[in-house]
Formats: sequence, structure tokens, C-alpha cells
Amino acid sequence: MDDDDLPRRRDDVLAALTRQPLDPLSVDELDERVALLEAEIERVKAHKAVATSHKAVAEALFKKG
Repeated sequence: MDDDDLPRRRDDVLAALTRQPLDPLSVDELDERVALLEAEIERVKAHKAVATSHKAVAEALFKKG
């Protein structure tokens, strides 16, 4: 994959996703899209939990020092 294929900004992918028309999609395709988005939300929440944990550990470490 070339660097040109990557989004320039973090919100580019989300902006493009929200602009896509939903009318051409079937009910099954919409269900699949919802499932994929829900899975992505769970992935982001899990990453956030790990990041929060790391931050708490780092803050505790530096408070003791």
C-alpha cells in the first residue's frame, strides 16, 4: 500500500463514511455495515481502556518518584 492511499487526517475516513449514500444498500448490506461499525466501536473502546490503564500506571509511577 502506498502512502498516498492512506488518509491524510484522522477524520478523513469517518468523513468519507458519513457522506456515503445509504439508499443503494440492501437491508442485508445495512445489517452488515452496522455489525462492522459496532465491532469497530468495541475495538476503539478496548484500545481506550488499555490507554487509560497505561496512563494511570504512568501517573502513579511518576507520583512516587
